[in-house]
Amino acid sequence: MNHSGLLHRRIIGFLTLVTLAAACSAQTGLFTRGQNRTDPQEPAPAVPHAAEDISGMYSFLKEGEFLQINLEKTAVTGYISRQGDSDSDSGVFMDQFFARADVQDHAVSFTTRQLHGMWFEFKGKFDRGSAKTKADDGYYILRGTLKELSTNADKSIATKSREVEFKLLAQPPDDSDIAPSPKDKKPSKPPDQKPLKRGGTE
Repeated sequence: MNHSGLLHRRIIGFLTLVTLAAACSAQTGLFTRGQNRTDPQEPAPAVPHAAEDISGMYSFLKEGEFLQINLEKTAVTGYISRQGDSDSDSGVFMDQFFARADVQDHAVSFTTRQLHGMWFEFKGKFDRGSAKTKADDGYYILRGTLKELSTNADKSIATKSREVEFKLLAQPPDDSDIAPSPKDKKPSKPPDQKPLKRGGTE
């Protein structure tokens, strides 16, 4: 074989190796991108655009239970603190955190995580209540439909729906807003007096 033919074969071999390396790199990139890609079926977290900041603690279904809602810049977080009513958790207080939640204008929705095979879904709106300040119960009122979902032994899902009304519980004012009461005020120092002579006269 002459020199030119050998050179030609070497060039073809080199190009083949480059092509194979590029193909492998492309497949690796596709695999990596596929792993990092967000599942299209998973909803993107909603950014809250609330008409007002309704963050706080609300009443819930039973005395002593409450619903906590926190409006943050990029998400709505919170949880339900409730008493268990099943055989395994009867009377025990449990915190059931939100799996997802959103507040848009006056519309409020949330779904809790499952706990002991049960979870909640809420859809409704908030309005201003009769309280004039947040220092009193009922400054905001949540009204809507609360669903209680549970998994049965046969893996089916049982649903109970009810119309509910939750009130924002009174929030204590900041210490700086509390004016000292007369009892808390220190008595002023009495003016200096000359000692009295015996007999009660000066």
